[in-house]
Amino acid sequence: MEPARRIFRIRGVVQGVGFRPFVYRTALRLGLRGAVWNDPEGVVVDAEGDAASLDVLAYEIKSSPPSRASIESMRTLDAVPAGAATFSIIPSATLGASHARVSADLPTCAAYLAEFLNPKDRRFRYPFINCTDCGPRYSIVEDVPYDRSQTTMRSFRMCPACASEYADPLSRRFHAQPNACPACGPRLWLHGSDREPIAATIEALREGKIVALKGIGGFHLACDARSESAVRKLRERKHRSGKPFAVMFPDLPSLERELVPESLHPTAPIALLKKKAGSTLASGIAPGLDEVGAFLPYTPLHHLVVRQPLVMTSGNRSDEPIAIRNDEALERLGDIADLFILHDRDIHMRMDDSVMRGGKVLRRARGFVPESINLGFDSPPILAVGADLKNTLCLTAGGAAILSQHIGDLESWEAQQFFAEARRNLERLFRVTPQYVAHDLHPGYHSTRMARATGLPAIAVQHHHAHIASCLAENGRRDRVIGVAWDGTGYGADGTIWGGEFLIADLAGFERKGRLRPVPLPGGDSAVRAPWRMALSHLLAAELPATRVVHTERASVEAMIRSGFGGVPTSSAGRLFDAVASLAGVCHFATYEGQAAMELEAICEGDAPPYPMPVIDGDLLELDPRPLLRALLDDLDRGVPAPLITSRFHAALALGIGELCERLRSSTQLSVVALSGGCFQNRRLSRSTKEALVQRGFEVLVHFRVPAGDGGIALGQAAMAAWRLRDVSGHSR
Repeated sequence: MEPARRIFRIRGVVQGVGFRPFVYRTALRLGLRGAVWNDPEGVVVDAEGDAASLDVLAYEIKSSPPSRASIESMRTLDAVPAGAATFSIIPSATLGASHARVSADLPTCAAYLAEFLNPKDRRFRYPFINCTDCGPRYSIVEDVPYDRSQTTMRSFRMCPACASEYADPLSRRFHAQPNACPACGPRLWLHGSDREPIAATIEALREGKIVALKGIGGFHLACDARSESAVRKLRERKHRSGKPFAVMFPDLPSLERELVPESLHPTAPIALLKKKAGSTLASGIAPGLDEVGAFLPYTPLHHLVVRQPLVMTSGNRSDEPIAIRNDEALERLGDIADLFILHDRDIHMRMDDSVMRGGKVLRRARGFVPESINLGFDSPPILAVGADLKNTLCLTAGGAAILSQHIGDLESWEAQQFFAEARRNLERLFRVTPQYVAHDLHPGYHSTRMARATGLPAIAVQHHHAHIASCLAENGRRDRVIGVAWDGTGYGADGTIWGGEFLIADLAGFERKGRLRPVPLPGGDSAVRAPWRMALSHLLAAELPATRVVHTERASVEAMIRSGFGGVPTSSAGRLFDAVASLAGVCHFATYEGQAAMELEAICEGDAPPYPMPVIDGDLLELDPRPLLRALLDDLDRGVPAPLITSRFHAALALGIGELCERLRSSTQLSVVALSGGCFQNRRLSRSTKEALVQRGFEVLVHFRVPAGDGGIALGQAAMAAWRLRDVSGHSR
């Protein structure tokens, strides 16, 4: 049989996940000759042998790649046989533009745990053990191709035993770039002490002290999750009065004793889980909420020190990025932590923990970044700068949208510097030089200012249109839909504050067809921090007694609203949640964004008939909350408990959305609804709304891989800008 030769060019997450050893082993088994290597595009396989074996190789590459790999495309080129004698793995190519997809950081794998816990293994209890299936990736890589010389591990020279594993294609540590052992790798120590660091840390945590630990993507602050005093001390020192903490459990059985488990994601993000009755966790972990953010150890260090449930929160001061350098942590966290456990493996890119709820990503960071979203069409290089809250940025490269890790609120200088770091890193790794910048329509956003400072041609995108575009992009859709964008605040095209919007939208544009009936936003941002102000505004709009609101400033705020100078009008659904939370006695003052709505949902119990919330005709269809508020006050007068009131409120919103979408379908013939915006991170609202729409025969698009809140805005901005520019410089559908 005549020999054949084929060259396969594979794009996707194929570097740092054991792809080349997988190809090598498969080729040897099939009796093929040639080579495999990394290049800036991904992986190249140059194989020759009989055609049937080459067909099998192509099939197995597509159907059975390593578990952490993700193939976006594979191109095949026939070539003249070169007479290769063996099959080998050769050094990476470094020329050309990069389309390689660097792997996200990976949690510890089962094979690692077996070695880690084996007293006879040379890596027994070594805090930096890893292989091609686990360990740091994106947080340590400085450039591509993903080779050790281009990571923060390059300063650690491997000992003969590690070098032998690294060079052996049949070893699961073949080209595992963080490969190391106690003889040659990073070391751990306790700052300012020569005590054994693990034992000292465990002892300190049991004594109620706060410990700063250096992890994969930055520092964590840890304390005993069952100690009210330790949790209170951490809150006081970190100046974090109410925002919930996450808890790391030693193992699944210990988690299941405290919380109601759900299917846990393989990347080990924080999962929001219901507390069980009789939970022994400190009440100060998640005040006012019925869920706790829970996760399991995902690094060797965690497996060593987490012997009991521990608060494990980002190592930062409030509103600052997570600390990554030893000196930075000692300076910024010195007045918070009692103990510092440090190591000398540098972190190149800071990375918070991801957060999920019910299988949906709420905060996208470790374990997901820098996985890309396939746009389905080519685009010129675009930088999208996102929103000011829960900021992420997004780059387009070819047909891919690469969303950054969670950056946070852009108010502080430190967060803006983090934004610049994340941008530089993505541009370098993906060889993208943006030609355009997309930003929010709000002229006062820090992100808008940063976009204009680039000097690039700018594309302004309305906030709620970006929400719907994000949902479309994640779901691979480009058709026109009814978009329901509900959140707290977004700058409207008419200069008012939007937030309860019904749009007819696609990637090209939108028409605003409906909204929540607007009310004044008394005092602007002051109303966001004081839900009682929104209760007063909604009561006055419904011509209901203002005396329902008890506050020393009520009279002056009431006068301000009645004068007509009470603030810009807002259709915000988030502010309606605030009003109801205050009226129901749940939350009058908010110390963090979304607190009132979260606490309102937390007490919601059972199913109850909805409050009335009719649709009003006009130039814009409006959902009218006034009848809802009247009925709610009647329930309060009758002594109806708050959990039932909140159940009726959530049911009213879902039913109202369904009815208004029904009206829009009759005029547009559209039967697909996209739900986006921070309000749809509310599990009950999202589920009830989807049920109401499906019962009416709608197809419903929701978020899973990208946050429905402002953490997904950048994807929507990028997708819309890419669609508008798709014919520029030869880019097409």
